[in-house]
Amino acid sequence: MSAPSAAPTSPATPVGADRLKKSSFGAESTMSLLVESLKDRLLFAIPKKGRLYEKTVELLAGADIKYNRAHRLDVALVQNHPIALVFLPAADIPRFVALGSVSLGITGQDVIAESTHAPLIKELLPLGFGKCKLQVQVPVTGPVQSVEQLSGGRVATSFEVLAGEFFKGVDEKQGAGKKTSVEYVGGSVEAACALGMADGIVDLVESGDTMRAAGLHAIHTLLTSEAVLITSREPHATVTPALAALIDLLKSRIAGVLAAKKYVYASYNIERAKLDDALRITPGRRAATVSPLDEDGWVAVSAMVERKSVADTMDRLERAGAEDVLILALDNCRVGV
Repeated sequence: MSAPSAAPTSPATPVGADRLKKSSFGAESTMSLLVESLKDRLLFAIPKKGRLYEKTVELLAGADIKYNRAHRLDVALVQNHPIALVFLPAADIPRFVALGSVSLGITGQDVIAESTHAPLIKELLPLGFGKCKLQVQVPVTGPVQSVEQLSGGRVATSFEVLAGEFFKGVDEKQGAGKKTSVEYVGGSVEAACALGMADGIVDLVESGDTMRAAGLHAIHTLLTSEAVLITSREPHATVTPALAALIDLLKSRIAGVLAAKKYVYASYNIERAKLDDALRITPGRRAATVSPLDEDGWVAVSAMVERKSVADTMDRLERAGAEDVLILALDNCRVGV
């Protein structure tokens, strides 16, 4: 009796080959689904960590941009608009925006300048946070107390491009073949002088406390910087008219959130004869609103005034003859930008 013939066999499948087709999450990975869902969405680059991230998240919440960010994923889909948030290092955002990889971004003016992509980037809105200065700092008690004296020496910085361009100009003015050595240091730049690595540094300064603690002081400011909302000067071909409209929408909403934080709404009654003095105190963002009252010779005035000076404004209005002075907080607004 002959043995039964063997069933036809297919070529052996390499061990683990089907793992190449399926991820541990199923037939399609979370990321592949996410990439597919980015189609027909406006991409908005957000700083992924640090103080810029924290402030940006506050702005997005105020602008009613709703999203859930999955753990360890740097892309989040906005639930109430065709927008996707892409979380990137702040220093990388200028490049992504300039090349059209994302349509919008929030980052600092300092990293835009350092990236060399500034000509390709359009600043849409200053955001009022992340304010700092890029400064040349030297030891307070050291022999070098001017950029001219530092020329030809050693400078430590994480801003090689800006520092290099600046000292190239200083060296040329000094002549005598001077060439300042600009060395890259990724962090704790303020320690470079104390460790004997540099004669001076170029670094960002906010309050200046860190520099003072390191025995340093500023001898020159290269630039002042704050966070800005940016887009590309040449929109990417994938940005449809519908998506382009979202750029204006986001700009308007963010400007409204910023204005609501900066201003309060003041309202008061005053005799018309004293109105001019009162309007000098509360001119409003564009102009105050003046309405007649039922009582002859009196008007009601309303205007936006800066929150930081509201107590002083109320005192001055009272001295000018204003009555029923009310201050109302703004949750949100639209200011026209």
